[in-house]
Amino acid sequence: MSKAYVYTRHGGPEAEALIDLDRPGPGPGEILIAVRAAGVNPVDWKLRQGFRRPGEGERVFPVVFGGEAAGVVAEVGPGVTGFAAGDEVFGGAAHGAYAEYALLTADVTAHKPAALSFRDAATLPVAAATAYDGVRQLDLPGGSTLLVTGAGGGVGSAAVQIARAFGLRVVGVASEGKKEFVESLGAVHVSSGPDLVERVRSAAPDGIDGVYDLVGGPVLTEAAELLKDRAKLVTAGSPQQAVAALGGAAVQRVRTAAVLEAVADLAVRGALNPHVTRVFPLEQAGQALRAVEDGHALGKIVIEVAA
Repeated sequence: MSKAYVYTRHGGPEAEALIDLDRPGPGPGEILIAVRAAGVNPVDWKLRQGFRRPGEGERVFPVVFGGEAAGVVAEVGPGVTGFAAGDEVFGGAAHGAYAEYALLTADVTAHKPAALSFRDAATLPVAAATAYDGVRQLDLPGGSTLLVTGAGGGVGSAAVQIARAFGLRVVGVASEGKKEFVESLGAVHVSSGPDLVERVRSAAPDGIDGVYDLVGGPVLTEAAELLKDRAKLVTAGSPQQAVAALGGAAVQRVRTAAVLEAVADLAVRGALNPHVTRVFPLEQAGQALRAVEDGHALGKIVIEVAA
């Protein structure tokens, strides 16, 4: 049996439970790992509430939380090459990651560099890879100015650092309480709230060349006003709003091992610090999820599983 943190129906925190499940077996194209760490992301609680990605069918309960993990390969499925039992890996979870054992999709799994901890590696497949995909999608030339909304969160803080590594100047929008953190990433901090456009124009008098939005709603609408070319607007915060009303685009996730290797290289070189600010054991997975669900998490939150 394998302990796993699940939701048993759509709803609020009352639908969550730590239960015992049969240890999963890897199917074609899958890798079973003994989980050492799992990243916590806002989409985790949104899925519990009933959010459904395009093309997804009905879920079969219980559903294990989590979309990214790092650990040690226990078994490989049919057709999987390049991985063997005992390998240290990280990647995208096929059927949940808040568990002692999890299935990773082999095509979205990479070997963990020895210099990278399980804790940091577990934050890369969703948050850092989403940040990387969005910055690459904008394709701004070096020296351009990028506005990142939600710059103090897991994806936002990674986007700031990746953009800086690509030679961009970054203006980061976040609450006043995250000012010091955002500035430590190499961004010019602008406080969120009313009159955002005026504050951004003051911080970037030469203009904004691109927007990477992670908030959506009124913040996204205001940020769009700063652009001459709406093709340079991407969002992971509100895709429908960006496409339908503002002329921008949703972040196009690449989801390949090559992207994971690229962000891991940035982390090893010191250009990307995942900034894991809180760590919880699997038995306290609910508390980890609440820390993200309240909307005030700084950096990344990780669940660790004892070896």
